[in-house]
Amino acid sequence: METNHTEPGASRRAFLKSTGALGAGLYLGSMAEPAAAAGEALALEGGPKSVTHAAAAATKWPLYGDEEISLVTELLRNPSYGPVAEFEEAWKAFFECPYAKAHCNGTNALTSMLFALDLPEGSEILVPDYSTWFPVVPMRLFGLVPVFVDVNPRTMNLDVEDCKKRLTSKTKAVLPVHWFGLPCDLDDICAFADEHGLSVLEDASHAHGARVNGKLIGNWGRMAGFSLQMGKPLPAIEGGMGMYKDQGDFERAVTYGNYDLPNTFPEDSPYRKYQGTAFGSKLRIHPVAAILGRLQLGKLAQYNAAGVAQMTRLNERLNQLPGLAAQYVRQGIDRVYYSKNLFFIDESKAGFSREKAVEALQAEGVDVSVYTWTLLHTYPLMSEAKYWRHMPVLPDAVPGCDQANRQAIQLPYWTSDQPELVEQYAAAFEKVWANKKKLA
Repeated sequence: METNHTEPGASRRAFLKSTGALGAGLYLGSMAEPAAAAGEALALEGGPKSVTHAAAAATKWPLYGDEEISLVTELLRNPSYGPVAEFEEAWKAFFECPYAKAHCNGTNALTSMLFALDLPEGSEILVPDYSTWFPVVPMRLFGLVPVFVDVNPRTMNLDVEDCKKRLTSKTKAVLPVHWFGLPCDLDDICAFADEHGLSVLEDASHAHGARVNGKLIGNWGRMAGFSLQMGKPLPAIEGGMGMYKDQGDFERAVTYGNYDLPNTFPEDSPYRKYQGTAFGSKLRIHPVAAILGRLQLGKLAQYNAAGVAQMTRLNERLNQLPGLAAQYVRQGIDRVYYSKNLFFIDESKAGFSREKAVEALQAEGVDVSVYTWTLLHTYPLMSEAKYWRHMPVLPDAVPGCDQANRQAIQLPYWTSDQPELVEQYAAAFEKVWANKKKLA
């Protein structure tokens, strides 16, 4: 996994201080000029394309094989829910966690986690504005209040300093999201949460197998939710997994969506009495997904390593170009990737606009596009009182989110060894940067 990339001339603390919410003094790429000759004709001008290698196989995902086909076929011949328990046991062994429950999708794993919190209505949960709706919209079901927080513009992850500014007497939890495979600064987040008596709830849907200081994500907070949708690092076509440290949280989360399991709890469990009804939802994972999830779990480290190796080789080349930088990976973080390889272009350092860069790179055959994300607080639902018992807290400004949206571009994530594509993509970027005066 990609790990321990220290920015030149900046310690981690200095980097965080210098970026903050605004990213002032942001370092993006080295100041070295590309080796490619500036006279080499751009494809935009009629020159040859840099990227000619076929890329279809490079992004193939999921990677299912004979083992998956064989066990799914056997299930069709002999239907059973047995694969569900087998998957949960394998998950607990892999993550070394005491409790895990498979769900029909990641959204319901997260929803069950919110229910398990058992917080009084009006309780506030800090969530990144640069995120998906999946862990946020279900808060309305339980009278919880999402408080939208800014992100670090170089990681797109939760900004702990902004969390501190939005803390109130009603704040009860913080919910970090590991954006496209890059873990949040969980050590800092947990220290902040411990100081203020908050629960940490991880949305780990993008980062299966990633680590912070050697510790697997999902194991840092009180609870965690994972998506197993077919594009995720651990694909089961559709599914989810909840992880719990506390038996009470586990039993409450399970009872939210499993009418047939409360009688498996200890005799003194307050949730045994809900056998037969649960709380009105039925969230069991399909046994086909459980089979796929268990088998893919066994290959997770191998597949992550293969993909990360390609991105590391490419990113080390691209990070040398002025004004261009991948998501920042600080010391102690082992990242993975989910579907995208995200970069930032600082136009003042690159010498030309993000849009011109994308246009020129696309002409060279690079699969690249401008990347922007719709901030959660801007969705109409977040402002419509009739759908909330307690209204979300919307931010006045999120400069980190805005900066990320101004600067980000996306490249594909390659899931297998692609030396030709690495070389051709790097050559395309170097060629475009060498001709930046023509694009200014």
